[in-house]
Amino acid sequence: MLEVTGTDADGDALARPVERQAGPLPFIRMAPEPRGRPALAPGERVLARLRPTGPGRYEARTLRRLTETPGRILGVFRPSPGRQRAAGGRIVPTDRRARAEWLVPPGEAAGAESGEIVLATPLPHSGLGLKPARILERLGRLGEARSVSLICIHSHGIPQDFAPAALEEAARAGDVALGQRADLRALNLVTIDGEDARDFDDAVYAEPDGSGFRLVVAIADVAHYVRPGSALDRAAFDRGNSVYFPDRVVPMLPEALSNGFCSLRPGEPRGCLFVEMRVDAGGRKLSHRFGRGLMQSAARLTYEQVQAAADGGRAEGVPAGLLAPLYAAFRALLAARTERGTLDLDLPERKVVLDPAGRVVRIDPRPRLDSHRLIEEFMVLANVAAAEELERLHQPCIYRVHAPPSPDKLAALRDFLRGFGISLPPGDRLHPRDLDRVLRQVAGGEAAALVNEVTLRSQSQAEYSAVNIGHFGLALARYAHFTSPIRRYADLLVHRTLIRGLGLGEGGLGADEPARFSAVAEHITATERRASFAEREAIDRYLAAYMAEKVGTTFDARISGVTRSGLFVTVADGGANGFVPVSTLPDDFWMHDERAQTLAGRRTHLVFRLTEPVEVRLVEANPITGGLLFHVMQGVAQGSRNRSRGRRSRAQ
Repeated sequence: MLEVTGTDADGDALARPVERQAGPLPFIRMAPEPRGRPALAPGERVLARLRPTGPGRYEARTLRRLTETPGRILGVFRPSPGRQRAAGGRIVPTDRRARAEWLVPPGEAAGAESGEIVLATPLPHSGLGLKPARILERLGRLGEARSVSLICIHSHGIPQDFAPAALEEAARAGDVALGQRADLRALNLVTIDGEDARDFDDAVYAEPDGSGFRLVVAIADVAHYVRPGSALDRAAFDRGNSVYFPDRVVPMLPEALSNGFCSLRPGEPRGCLFVEMRVDAGGRKLSHRFGRGLMQSAARLTYEQVQAAADGGRAEGVPAGLLAPLYAAFRALLAARTERGTLDLDLPERKVVLDPAGRVVRIDPRPRLDSHRLIEEFMVLANVAAAEELERLHQPCIYRVHAPPSPDKLAALRDFLRGFGISLPPGDRLHPRDLDRVLRQVAGGEAAALVNEVTLRSQSQAEYSAVNIGHFGLALARYAHFTSPIRRYADLLVHRTLIRGLGLGEGGLGADEPARFSAVAEHITATERRASFAEREAIDRYLAAYMAEKVGTTFDARISGVTRSGLFVTVADGGANGFVPVSTLPDDFWMHDERAQTLAGRRTHLVFRLTEPVEVRLVEANPITGGLLFHVMQGVAQGSRNRSRGRRSRAQ
């Protein structure tokens, strides 16, 4: 099964396997569709027969289209010059993998104006030349404050509007009565989130308990409002999760719930599911108890606020006596994590800061504070307890699973580490602590960044599953997402199952839902990855818009990918990612070593290695696609390097 990703310069569709295999992606060009059938468009899925045309290259012929609706093209409209608007024009695709434009015939432009983002569908076509398309919808003008996230939302098919029935159900929501719930309102539960967070779905509390701690994690009772089979449930399932962009959030639930009755806002009574856990001084969980309660958050705190108070700074807004037991419990949980032996890759993240007009002001690193890790440890423990409780109750579960590295990836990693004199245990005895030991062994050295990057690339992707295989990265035998039901459908299902299994009242799992768990797990894994791709592409497009004014400038960068066709690089200041085509490297015969992750010149003896620092000059920035093109300065005459360093080149 293939998914169409774009078009080449001749307008032929390009595709990739839906199921990602180890190693580099093959290059797949689709054969033209039969006469009278619409051309294949990005996002369509097909069953196809492949014919090899060269090393790593294939031609594919469609056997059956799997997409229920015609393909969609997202792009920027350019009208035909010197003609009336009705005469048509062209669409420049927003997908950087699409090399060809689409032709809009006369009468098919739907009144679109130059520079507008449009959604179009392919028209039947045979023969040579650009493929024709009909504009279906005008989405706004390129460069407007919200156009970047809008492109990503539509290009990935992320549902944005709620059905009227779902909005009506959300509008009927009201406060939760105490009834048979446990009354937690006297407990000093607090939420700790990012400064820009608007939905607060988890609150924490800790107190000393003999030689250990009593911990309480309270989670918004979304199941009380979103019942199986309801319009809200269908909307939440369709989305699978909330999607976060620098300028907006596409929520899983309508705002009346996500920012209203399901949000644990301070001073307001809120329904919750809670887990009370007792841990010993070493952070090992001794017991847990789940219940349904009514809570009232004592404070809405931010990570920065909590960290400043913990570091001895001002504690304004932090309830007295709160932080000491929280941090003491956190240190105990951290000790248990260390003893368990997890893989802890501390990877840099970027935060795009926008002004009111939607323009990028700056790119900030997103710090990882102890306050972040505190919440992570509390949530991990609650998630473990949820999985254990469902197994104790003999209830079905949507597990969060993470497989060990595949044999092929592990063999490649083992070969790579052997070059540094580092060995790994056999595959069937590999434990996350073995990989963490490797990272500690190279920490602070020249090879640290390279080893971290290659270790990351050797890992499998975490996913949802109705069958438990454990979580390799966290070194846990069982794990389920319980702590974020406002923004993840998986957590809502775990809540419903706990409610049914423990007899906690209405809103439990429907009778027909367990039979669908495998299909649901596959669906929400796909929506999670869809969200991840969209969020990453939005940041890339914002960065491309930010960098467009810096074409011709030279930057310090690091090689983030090595392929036979060129180098991927990441700019040190801001983290923008771009590509260096091999054709722009110094004139030489370039040899690609996949195992060593190098590109080496036979004549010049220049070698480019993964994570190696390089000097690059920006030659193209395309905000429409988010693409950046660079040239490396290694091998360039020193005079040319000096003329372009830190300013635009004269050619620009």
